[in-house]
Amino acid sequence: MGQSVRDSLVIARRNLIRMTRIPEMVLFGVIQPVMFVVLFTYVFGGSMKIGNTTDAGVYKDFLMAGIFAQTVTFATAGSAAGIADDMQKGLVDRFRSLPMARGAVLTGRTVADLVQTCITVLVLAIVALLVGWRTGSAEPTNAGKILGAFGLLLLLGYAFTWIGALIGLSVRTPEAATSGGIIWLFPVTFVSNAFVDSSQMTPWLRHIAEWNPFSATVQATRELFGNPGVVQSDAWPMQHPVWASLIWSVLIIAVFRTLAVRKYRSAAN
Repeated sequence: MGQSVRDSLVIARRNLIRMTRIPEMVLFGVIQPVMFVVLFTYVFGGSMKIGNTTDAGVYKDFLMAGIFAQTVTFATAGSAAGIADDMQKGLVDRFRSLPMARGAVLTGRTVADLVQTCITVLVLAIVALLVGWRTGSAEPTNAGKILGAFGLLLLLGYAFTWIGALIGLSVRTPEAATSGGIIWLFPVTFVSNAFVDSSQMTPWLRHIAEWNPFSATVQATRELFGNPGVVQSDAWPMQHPVWASLIWSVLIIAVFRTLAVRKYRSAAN
């Protein structure tokens, strides 16, 4: 266990150093969510009905939990492309020749991606504050709840990077990994309560949205931020969003880490 942790940290450090040498990786990762904030706030604000109002300020506070969640999950594409690139360049064979834990390569990569996601979320939070987003706008909150909300977001992002790791190991090129890592995220993020009130969806689509792991984290984040738009539903994930978010994220990590490490070992043989 100790060797595995040390090896994972070495790989994470290697990927973090690589990020500093290619700053556009971080820059482009920050620009995309900032564009979503600005576009959704000023284009859709005032036309979306949240509860009984179409007030642009209410939608702005409603929106941010969804944008935060979308941002951490879209890091999946970067993980998939990075791992596919390492595979294509033969780094797997180099690591295989070293006395290191097999799972450390993937763990180190996902930890490095988590650090990059933290930076992106920090910048995004600053931009959100600048455009007028505030916590506690609907219900009282506190620093502990706000930190807990960010913790759930980062846990979900980390869970999704393991899905990206599996995709990166399953395709032949980084280009295919980028496409494969992001295309499935659109239905996951949009068939949810991230950008619209899911209670206004048709019944069958609403049930899908309410049991979506992404929706559980968005609901929990809104609740902890004290923002408007917490959906009133009989679905268990919407009634207990914090627990649902934790369970979904841990389950995704357990399943996809196992599959990714198994895929890595078979690819390295």
